[in-house]
Amino acid sequence: MPVTEQPTLRTLLRRGDLGLRLVSPAESLREGALERPLRWVHSSDLADPTPFLAEDLALLTTGTQFADDAGIDTYVGRLADRGVLGLGFGTEVHRVGVPEELITACAARGMPLFEVPYRTPFIAVARAHSEAIAAQAYARRSWALDAQRALALAALRPRGLDATVAELGRRLDAWVGMFDAAGALSVAHPRDAVDAAILDELAARIMEILARGLEAGQSLTIDGHTFMLFTIGRGGHLRGVVALATETIDAEARSVVTSVIAMAGLAMEQSDQLARSRRRLNAQLLDSLLADDPALARRVLGSIPAAPVVVAVTTDAPVGPLSEWWDRRRTEHGVTSFLAASVEGVTVCVSAADEELFDEVALRFGIRLGVSEPEPYDAFSRAHAQALAALRQQRGDGAIRYADTVGSSILSALATDEARLVAESRLAPLRDHDRQSGAEMERSLRSWLEYDARVESAAASLDIHRHTLRSRIAQASTILGMDLSTFPARAELWALLQTARD
Repeated sequence: MPVTEQPTLRTLLRRGDLGLRLVSPAESLREGALERPLRWVHSSDLADPTPFLAEDLALLTTGTQFADDAGIDTYVGRLADRGVLGLGFGTEVHRVGVPEELITACAARGMPLFEVPYRTPFIAVARAHSEAIAAQAYARRSWALDAQRALALAALRPRGLDATVAELGRRLDAWVGMFDAAGALSVAHPRDAVDAAILDELAARIMEILARGLEAGQSLTIDGHTFMLFTIGRGGHLRGVVALATETIDAEARSVVTSVIAMAGLAMEQSDQLARSRRRLNAQLLDSLLADDPALARRVLGSIPAAPVVVAVTTDAPVGPLSEWWDRRRTEHGVTSFLAASVEGVTVCVSAADEELFDEVALRFGIRLGVSEPEPYDAFSRAHAQALAALRQQRGDGAIRYADTVGSSILSALATDEARLVAESRLAPLRDHDRQSGAEMERSLRSWLEYDARVESAAASLDIHRHTLRSRIAQASTILGMDLSTFPARAELWALLQTARD
């Protein structure tokens, strides 16, 4: 923050033309008593002027109200309780010198007491302070105008938004960071002025603000470090947050920050327009990739992820922040990716070597992604279908791998709700018979098929006689209307048992 001296009591005492002299012993003053901003200078000889006083002012008096010095302590107590910062006593008007009782009372409360010589009118003290306030206000306005000009010039440089944030940090003499819509720090000045652990916590707090979608002008403290936060964009459509490592700013500094917020919003709007155009182009390129032909995408984009590739699809991700996250990965870590939105969701393609990033992005955004197996580009459509199939699984959070969902059997991939309904309907007569008779025909059939239709082995596992098992199989054939002596019927029964809910 630029240093422009705030008018204080010390400022007045330093004015040689006024001849003011601090009477209070330095050790008796409250800490910072002479440094607090002085709002005004007022004069009064009332016995109790406090009903007419505001906080943070200096009071001047000639002492005519002190008919009895015994009332001085009560008088000073009232002033201290009202928030008066200092008391000036005009000497040689009604009293010679400053009363000792007044010096003692002010010292007891840590209030500065200063002498105003007879040659200095009270109005001269008040005028000097008002001139100091005006000079300070003019200096701050001049600083704000100069800062605005510097920020406007910075915005015209290459990477204008980064240059603007850096200029703001220099003008405020404070760390300034800009977080994008994904809650990631995109630019900061000075870059390494804030500890990494504090930055991580700050980013987490900012993510909460962005997730709520509420405009914010608030401050928060992390491990003793205070930050002021300003959102970019309107409520419900936030584009990012500007954070300042400072406890407070005045109106002029706030106006400068507001101008940066406006510039950032405009720059991000232009960036969003470009991003929307790029997303429309990528949607067309996705159609080409789904035709298992990467030639057009390679020719338009210049480079695409190296094969074999892994494809992920998500339906609950914010397209803009997700795209920004992958763009940062490309810039900072050299990760090549392809992202496109379609009616089926957001599709992301990376080289198989970068597959673990899907776990990171799922955790970062709290989303589910279906992830394919590694495939060449001439099988891109198959990879995309695998990702969709994994995403449609009802189990699992985060990055769901296709390889983990299909298991070792095609039956798990065919176990849709419709297939389960069919299987349960076909097995219903058998299950009704088991409930009514107490038999275990379904369990017997499952064991028989698990032992490759070998009666002796299955009967032994069930702890029943082989003739009993053969009887149950024959009875089940009748109930189900299936000839279980044939392989097709046995295969169908196994599919029914595997698909139906237990």
